[in-house]
Parts: sequence; C-alpha cells; structure tokens
Amino acid sequence: MKSLFTLLLAALLLSGCSEPPHSVSNHQVYVFGTLVDITVWGAHPEQEDKAVAAITQDFQRMHHEWHAWKPGPLVEINKAIAAGEPATVIPSLIPIIEQSTVLSRQSEGLFDPAIGGLLNLWGFQGDGRPNGPPPEREAIAAWVEANPRMDDLTLQGDTLRSANPAVQLDFGAFAKGYAVDLAIARLREFGIDDAIINAGGDLRAIGSKDGKPWRVGIRHPQGQGVLAALEVSGDESVFTSGNYERYREYEGVHYTHILDPRNGMPVDGVTSVTVIHDNGAVADAAATALVVAGPSEWHRIARQMGIKYVMLVDDKGVVYMNPRMQQRVQFQEPPPADIRLSDPL
Repeated sequence: MKSLFTLLLAALLLSGCSEPPHSVSNHQVYVFGTLVDITVWGAHPEQEDKAVAAITQDFQRMHHEWHAWKPGPLVEINKAIAAGEPATVIPSLIPIIEQSTVLSRQSEGLFDPAIGGLLNLWGFQGDGRPNGPPPEREAIAAWVEANPRMDDLTLQGDTLRSANPAVQLDFGAFAKGYAVDLAIARLREFGIDDAIINAGGDLRAIGSKDGKPWRVGIRHPQGQGVLAALEVSGDESVFTSGNYERYREYEGVHYTHILDPRNGMPVDGVTSVTVIHDNGAVADAAATALVVAGPSEWHRIARQMGIKYVMLVDDKGVVYMNPRMQQRVQFQEPPPADIRLSDPL
C-alpha cells in the first residue's frame, strides 16, 4: 500500500462514544496497514456506534478483497491475467477498475495500477521494508518493454481480460482514497454530516466542527513538525503522497516506493505532493501522479485530472503551488524560503 505523509489534526480530539451530543468523539480502526481515525462531531452516541461498526466491517472486507499480494480475489485476478485467461471480478472491484482506468488515462499513465509487477520487482509488495540490492537493470528494462497499462484491460460485465499478461493490478495508490469515500457515504447513511476520516494521512472531511472549519496540518516532508495548516469544510479531501515513509535503502542510496512507469525507476527529486479535491479516490491517484510528474510537468497533469489545489515540495525544499492553493495554506514559521507560483489551474 502506498505510504503517505500523515495529516495531523490540529483540533483536540476527545476519545470515546460516551460524550454527549454537540461534542467531538474519536474512533480508531487498524486496516490497510495503517491506523484509521474516524472523528465525529455532534452525533448521537448510539447512531455513531452503529456507523463506526459498519465502517469497521466495510474496511476489513475491503482489505481482504483489494489486497494485491495476500490470498484473495485480486490475487486470483492477477493469476488469471498472467496465465492469459479471463478473470471473474467481484462486485466491489468493478468500480475500482473502471475509475482507476479513467484516472490513468487522464494522468498519461503516471498513475497506473497495472504496475503491480514492477512494485513486486522492487520489493514493495510486502508488509516489511525491502532489503538488499535493487533489481537488476535487465529485469527493469524487460518490464518497461512489456509496458503493462490499464488500457490493456477489457471489462465486460464481471469478466476481465488483458491483452498483456504483464499486467498485475495493485490499487495501493488509490484504494485508501476510494475506501475513505465509501466510509463517508456510510456515515451519511446513518445521518452523520460532520466528520473526518483520516486513513494514515488520506483524509476526507465533511461538514464542520460546531459550525467552524476543520483544521488540519501537513507534516513537514524534510523533518518533524508541521509544514502548513489548512482549513477544510463542506466536503473536501486532502491527500499527501511522499517519498520517505516507505522506501528501500542500499549502500547509502534511498529508493522511494513511488515508481515511474515510464522507466521503471523510483521517482527522484520530489519529497511530497499535497492535493485537495472533493473526491478522495481522485485526490489519492492525483497525488501519486503529480509526484511522478515532478516540477516540470505537475501543472499540465493536474489540469488534465481536474485538480484545482496542488502543493509540490522538491528535494531542495522549493515549494511549487498554484494561486488557489496559496490562498488555502498557512505556512508555519519559518516559511519556505523559495515558493514558486504557477499559472492558475
């Protein structure tokens, strides 16, 4: 699963479900290899307990059904693709495949869940940090030559076929955002309209906290502390993708888990990208795509993906952002020395 910079809630969160109405309560669920925080304002305790129980059950089911390397439906799909056989897709994976295919096209393949084979080659399909030397150049070149892409797939009803046996699906750069969207929909089913769901840094907020915006912080990508704060209200997702929380290191060289499908290599030169969007899945995919796009291409790719708020930080600490994002972020002291504004998105 994709590693993300932790978005730190700046508001004080009170624990437990016994709080009276018109207060904040916080619940935690461990899933997707991370701690998911569900923060609710002003809900009735019984209503809130039922919603959290339903979300917990949903998350556990998603974790099993969408996992790329532990036994389950997605692993069986990948086996069928590798064997050149049609695969039957369970209902929960159909919209994920459809939406991620659209987002892959919009990003020109910089976000592409068909790269599971490359992630496995680099050792990033596993629960621990990979050790030892990076893969052989010949193996990487062979994967690049095979060029697996989401557009190699054809989905008809619940039957999936691939024109390319090198396609191996891994939704780690997308599944958390998609899951957070489903969890927000679940809260609304129970009549809860003021909440935040934060899945290891993948965050979507709805409503407000007692009529005031939720305030969150973006962790500094080059050290401890907070780089900037944001206020979110209504219905917004804030996602950050970065290069230092999951990586492999060999002989002093740092290899990030975010890989460039064009050359099969880890991305270099970008430490983080933060995206705001009203859809968590879109924000999740875009944050990854814009890390790969880098300082020279992020603006064009963001526009193609319909993203209106972006902040990119390179490995020298230079901050790139569009004017609307500049209006949203409040940098902590001392602010970045070099901030470069783009044309509007």
